[in-house]
Amino acid sequence: MKSVYKVYNETLRSQKELILCEDGTNTLYSKEFDEPYHSTKDGALHESLEKHVKPSLSLSRGKTALTILDICFGLGYNTFSTLYYIKKNRLNTKVHILSPEFDEELVHSLRTFEFPPEFDMIKHMIEAVSDNLRYEDEQFKIEILPGDARKSIPQIKEKIDVVYQDAFSPAHNPLLWTKEWFSDVRAICREDALLTTYSTAAAIRLGLYENGFFIFVHRAEMMRYSTVASLKMLDGLEYIDMELKKKRNPTAESMKDKNYV
Repeated sequence: MKSVYKVYNETLRSQKELILCEDGTNTLYSKEFDEPYHSTKDGALHESLEKHVKPSLSLSRGKTALTILDICFGLGYNTFSTLYYIKKNRLNTKVHILSPEFDEELVHSLRTFEFPPEFDMIKHMIEAVSDNLRYEDEQFKIEILPGDARKSIPQIKEKIDVVYQDAFSPAHNPLLWTKEWFSDVRAICREDALLTTYSTAAAIRLGLYENGFFIFVHRAEMMRYSTVASLKMLDGLEYIDMELKKKRNPTAESMKDKNYV
């Protein structure tokens, strides 16, 4: 088995570069997409917790079970941070995470990736996902969906409570940020689903708004502001009036598949 992982790691080194984030955690730089998997300033673990995990679990408080769509899996920080946070805080929430990922070799390499010490408590889960593309126990279920996310998302039968919209940037991976993409995501969501994303671009917020999402600003300590989108109105967050935004900027528009296919 070690020889297999050695081959994976040699392949990955030719396509990706290990870089250190300001929070002391490791991420990778993708030469294919010409950008890092995480903000090196915000930090891989810090970004996952503050932009995705904490707001999602806080806003979903009261639900005993959550089905989360993690787009895309990558190094798994969003998924593993979710498990870590729930276990650390001894929450009883049951979680099922579905995550598309086109780079199956990357997932198989995670057994040897140097994650932060916070993940030591879930090391056996990381190894299982790396080996088998899945993990399941009484509280957690993780399923990696290999291949093209645009093809796998419409096939999902489960109704989604939370979406971590964390694909490579719209500039480098536009087809996972279009109005049509968000329509596919919306189709598998529950009526009270919410979505978290690092993007604050008007085009992305418009794509979400045009699919029925209310748009909010999310702020966290030592973190650049990000976006929370919800299919129901939320209290306690800064609401963005998208109709007013459209009036003030009538040339703004969402991204469309036809411009990138």
